[in-house]
Amino acid sequence: MASAASHPDLNLVLLDLSLPDANGFEVLHQLREAHPGIPVVVLSATDDAATVMRALDDGAMGYIPKTSSNDVLLGALRLVLSGGVYLPAEVLRQSAHPPAPASAAPGATDTPEREITCRDLGLTDRQAQVLALVVQGKPNKLICRTLNLAEGTVKIHISAILRALNVTNRTQAVVAVGKLGLKLSAP
Repeated sequence: MASAASHPDLNLVLLDLSLPDANGFEVLHQLREAHPGIPVVVLSATDDAATVMRALDDGAMGYIPKTSSNDVLLGALRLVLSGGVYLPAEVLRQSAHPPAPASAAPGATDTPEREITCRDLGLTDRQAQVLALVVQGKPNKLICRTLNLAEGTVKIHISAILRALNVTNRTQAVVAVGKLGLKLSAP
C-alpha cells in the first residue's frame, strides 16, 4: 500500500492473496478504493472458482494461478495492461451453466451462426460503452468520469446490462461476455 501511495505512476500491481501480515482480500479492497486507476492482478496458489470469482468481484482485473506457465502469465499480464480482464481457462470450464442472454430463444444452439452484438441483447450504445468499462474492471466512479455520467445513471445502465446478460453481478457479466464472444469497443 505504501508503494502504491508513493508511486502514482504504477502500471500494475501483482498481489498474492497469501500475505504473511495481512488478508489478501482486504488488501485488494484497499487498493481498489485508494487507487482505482491501477489494475490489480492476483497471482495465487489457490485456483478454485469461488476464490477467483471473489477476487474479480472485489475488483481484480485478472487472476493468475501460480501453476500457470510463463507464457500464460505474460499473456494474461499483456491482456490486463491493454484494458482486458483475465480469467483462468479452468474457471471458465468449471462453470456448469453458462449464462445466456435473456432474449435467447429456447432450444437455441450454443454456436451462433453470426457474432452476437450488444444490440442483439437489447443494449443501447451507451450501455455497451458502460459494459466495455465493466469488462475492463473499472469501478462505477471511473465509469462516471470516463463517460461523463452521474453515478445513478451508471447504476441504471449496469442493472440493464445484468438483466440483458441474465446474470446477477459484474463478475458474471464479464464471464458472460467472454462466453458469448461479444466484441466491445473501448469508449
